[in-house]
Amino acid sequence: MKTTSIAIGIFDGVHAGHQQILKEASRHGRVVALTFYPHPTSIFAPERTPSAIVNIEDRIALLEENGASEVVVIEFTKEFSAKSPEDFIQEVLIDQLHATHVTVGENFTFGHKASGSVETLNKYGKNFGLSAVHLKEDRGSAISSTRIRNLIVDGDIERANELLTRPYYLKGPVVHGEKRGRTIGYPTANLGLADHATIPADGIYAGWLSVGDHRWAAAISIGTNPTFPGVRGRQVEAYAIDQEGLDLYDQTASIEFVSRLRDTLKFDGLDPLLLQMAEDCAEAKRVLGR
Repeated sequence: MKTTSIAIGIFDGVHAGHQQILKEASRHGRVVALTFYPHPTSIFAPERTPSAIVNIEDRIALLEENGASEVVVIEFTKEFSAKSPEDFIQEVLIDQLHATHVTVGENFTFGHKASGSVETLNKYGKNFGLSAVHLKEDRGSAISSTRIRNLIVDGDIERANELLTRPYYLKGPVVHGEKRGRTIGYPTANLGLADHATIPADGIYAGWLSVGDHRWAAAISIGTNPTFPGVRGRQVEAYAIDQEGLDLYDQTASIEFVSRLRDTLKFDGLDPLLLQMAEDCAEAKRVLGR
């Protein structure tokens, strides 16, 4: 008998905890990951919508990389949220996905007013040969998207990467900035960011800048460039170390964060800034093993 094992969750970041859900699901058949977009909070309390660790396209790709044979994205709307748990099981899991098994995280709820649980799945689903389990978390080391999001915002990128099992990255078009970097010998790629992107704390980071098939060791700056006069918003920019003549404007770039090197500082002039930038690049190369 062909079995379809459904892993259900938001799966923002597809972190180590999510990977365990997918691994457990794989023990019960062909894995279909079922996720939702946009985030449910954006429907009921838009002002509290959490920032995203990855965009929906990358979420799908990461789910597939981690064992999902198929990814189904359901548009989350007020109408969808009003479904009873029984209707969700019947219409989505049974009729649409032909599920034989469901795996979810420990605190999983579903259906109108979050009234459904794993117990609901097993009670209603038994008539259709459907069973469900939830993975219990080790309370001493619980992994969640919220925890990872907070680590990133606090600048603890190393710990966030451990929980993600890969470097955290931001992706977007390379946009025009003040072009000051090219005049001082450090041309940077300024990243245009999507709304609700999770931006690490201001500071200097070692990481990687990727465009297409090219990937360069990079020194990354996040902040408002306080050494220079004027008022500007936060910028995320990466200098491809030892590279010359790169024209990346309007191309899609990915910036991976490996390690936080220092805080953003305001320098008394250009010379001390340039001295520090040279030290930052040397330290980034050391951290990246270049």
